[in-house]
Amino acid sequence: MISTLKSLKPWLDAGLSFVYPEVCQICGAERASASEGFVGPLCWEKVRFIQPPFCARCGLPYEGDITTTFECHNCKEMELHFRTARSAVTAEGMVLDIVHRYKYQRHMWFEAFLADLLIRQAAKILTQEQWDMIIPVPLHPAKQHEREFNQAERLAARLSLATGIPVNKKLLQRVEPTRTQTQLSRNERMANVGKAFSLRSTQGLNGKKLVILDDVFTTGATTSACAKLLKPAGVADICVWTVARGL
Repeated sequence: MISTLKSLKPWLDAGLSFVYPEVCQICGAERASASEGFVGPLCWEKVRFIQPPFCARCGLPYEGDITTTFECHNCKEMELHFRTARSAVTAEGMVLDIVHRYKYQRHMWFEAFLADLLIRQAAKILTQEQWDMIIPVPLHPAKQHEREFNQAERLAARLSLATGIPVNKKLLQRVEPTRTQTQLSRNERMANVGKAFSLRSTQGLNGKKLVILDDVFTTGATTSACAKLLKPAGVADICVWTVARGL
């Protein structure tokens, strides 16, 4: 499957280039190809990759010279069910605009750009740590029908292609059509997703190391709700990766 996708990529890029002009879809002034997600070099410079220091639990970046391991205030007050979470970039400015255009306006040409951000930061780490499975956060069927795609599933497929770690998109299902988390407080987010998910099967999970994948991490309520279902199945370790980290 992976080799097939790799062989099709040049054809897919060529198809996108035929439909869309090779110009940056952010500034409209630079040349940018389909393989670059139609984001030009100067706009690329606006991306802020997350580097240390950051919270050891949720990956929230901090300014300054912090050399000791620490957990942020949010993590100390929440019961998080994953061991650690990391994000590739901060969810602000241009990146946040691209995420919203991709998810809510179906600007699918930005997928390559978002996947590239994730792969640059996550692929080497995940490969070295030998994770067994990528679990994309599921959408409720009604929401997925409305949006016509699940961004977490699509990004997980691209990360899988880069790492060789298989994706399991059938393990979790979303059973409650929750409100969007965007405008909710931390406690409201936790309550909103507390019973939103269910586990289809526990078979084959004992001793496995799982990566929960989503597009944006804010408080960790959604990914923690997923991890809470997986832990009792004998899972050895759970981490979270997202493209962007809300500040």
